[in-house]
Amino acid sequence: MAAKRAADAGRLFEGLVALQKRLRAAANGCPWDREQTHESLRPFLVEEAYEVLDAMEKGDAEKFAGELGDLLLQIVFHAELAREAGRFDIGDVILAVHAKMVRRHPHVFGKVKAGTSAEVLKNWEQIKAEERVEESKTARGAADDSVLGGVPRGLPALLEAYQLTRRAANVGFDWENIEGVLEKLEEEISELREALCQPEKNRLQVKAEEELGDLLFAAVNVARFAGADPELALKRANAKFTARFQWMENKAREQGRRFADVPRDEMEGLWNQAKVPV
Repeated sequence: MAAKRAADAGRLFEGLVALQKRLRAAANGCPWDREQTHESLRPFLVEEAYEVLDAMEKGDAEKFAGELGDLLLQIVFHAELAREAGRFDIGDVILAVHAKMVRRHPHVFGKVKAGTSAEVLKNWEQIKAEERVEESKTARGAADDSVLGGVPRGLPALLEAYQLTRRAANVGFDWENIEGVLEKLEEEISELREALCQPEKNRLQVKAEEELGDLLFAAVNVARFAGADPELALKRANAKFTARFQWMENKAREQGRRFADVPRDEMEGLWNQAKVPV
């Protein structure tokens, strides 16, 4: 059955594009869909991407497929808005990514040699930098060939740090091993401690913020070097904290108390209990 659906993928995709076009139709379409713009859809695009990650982590194949479908619909929706405005259509989207993947895999479709993933990534970043030079020449008449030039500044800071360090590492600017990264983390902790001892309040706030930023940046490097996505790692830590905190609240409720009224030392005891695997 899955093989049959895969063979029909082109027809099914055309049906999805036609469906979104119908929803936007002036006659017998959907009022909500007709009101949407690229700007109004921005939060949904981000939300759907996170829901895909959540479904992937939970391991539910049906849910995973469904959330990928929701994300795909956002792409189709944006392409339909662009088609209506005469800017591009879904065909242009597909052609662009197809050409990009061929161009960025010269070791598959060309004569470049790349025997390891590290070599592939290094070539990938260099090709992207060359693409940005051409794009910037076209747009502004000036070249910007920085490997870091394509990292969107609108990213959340954690993701931005991850992308910056990942791209730099892909072209060889990195520590030799994780011990060097951990030493850097310890160094930043020491510098933060020193900053927190500043006698003047304003200096303390400014310096502490700077050192805290350096500490978080170093932590992102630790995550990257360990092969972990720092955003997902923090998401899991958030979920773990939420589950344990709510467990403590429930325990207090079972005792007829508000958690806020539980003495601090008892809170610590509950927290240690909450950490015990069930």
